Amino acid sequence: MRSLSNMIGRLAALRSQLPGQDAAATAGRLSELLDFGSNPGALGAWCYVPETMRSGAPLVVVLHGCTQSAAAYDRGAGWSQLADQYGFALLFPEQRRANNMNLCFNWYEPADGQRGAGEPLSIVQMIAAMVDRHDVDPARVYINGLSAGGAMTSIMLATYPETFAGGAIIAGLPFGTANGVPQAFDRMRGHGGPEDAALGALVCAASSHPGPWPSISIWHGGADPIVDSSNADAVLAQWRSVHGVPASPNRSDRVDGHPHRVWLDAAGNAVIEDYRIGGMAHGTPLSTRGEDACGTPGPHMLEAAISSTRHIANFWGLLEGGAQLPAAERQAGTKVTRSERVQPVAIDDHKPVSAHARGGAGRIIEDALRAAGLMR
Repeated sequence: MRSLSNMIGRLAALRSQLPGQDAAATAGRLSELLDFGSNPGALGAWCYVPETMRSGAPLVVVLHGCTQSAAAYDRGAGWSQLADQYGFALLFPEQRRANNMNLCFNWYEPADGQRGAGEPLSIVQMIAAMVDRHDVDPARVYINGLSAGGAMTSIMLATYPETFAGGAIIAGLPFGTANGVPQAFDRMRGHGGPEDAALGALVCAASSHPGPWPSISIWHGGADPIVDSSNADAVLAQWRSVHGVPASPNRSDRVDGHPHRVWLDAAGNAVIEDYRIGGMAHGTPLSTRGEDACGTPGPHMLEAAISSTRHIANFWGLLEGGAQLPAAERQAGTKVTRSERVQPVAIDDHKPVSAHARGGAGRIIEDALRAAGLMR
């Protein structure tokens, strides 16, 4: 394993450049989702169901990054703002400090990287509860995430591909390339990992699903000091293999000044798109000015004159039609409330995995992050 000192120094330097967490970010507009199943990953869950939503609407699952909360990520990325405009539902799985003191999804832990166990099973149980309680369309479920949330998005797309119509990975990592903390740090820095030819096989072996496969949107900053942009290349190679598309894209253009590539399947459907945001550090790219402004800048939520939230939603076809609330009502939002209790969705009978049961790997990364001043 490469020395942790280089990574710790980068994390500490980045932390010193970031503004403090805005207290308003913790208020949010989300309702807590309760009693959704056995919850083996011991995650929290929040949701947003806009007044504009109709029966059979799509569901978007949003996974925050390290040090973030569900409400803070929503405020930054602007997903609930867009949901108000276009009438789709949102689900926000949330990490708990008992599982990971830095609030990272445990993408590097074997117990949380496979089908039928840990955090992936908890997230699937949440989705089943949303389908049951809010009548969303199970054929139009999408997932996206930043950093550790992006890595967990890769896990979800690989282990439960039948659940998702599409996914978006922002500053994340490919599926199945790290087993434990030493490999996690190496992969984040772009060191080691399987050859491109083997990456697709990892996804195909993660479930018995024969296809079709989710569409993929990939986003990465060209100056990311935390998760090297070579990981975006690996994500791209992994899903090109799964979709059986060639190395060369069918379309190359620039969107809001940034390079954008698209791969089509045999039927002419866009199955992969790739955005590289030149000069951007580690975070979710935002466009917070002008008529189509979406989200609010903050730690790891970066003004880049391009809204990843809006473009991802457009790639999934979520911006077609949809009734809008009056602007004053959209901006006012709602208070945080608890979702009503109903019978749990019975998917699996696994018990939650305790922090101690996750083994020493979590403690190693926590010690490293604590040394960087990124956690108490």
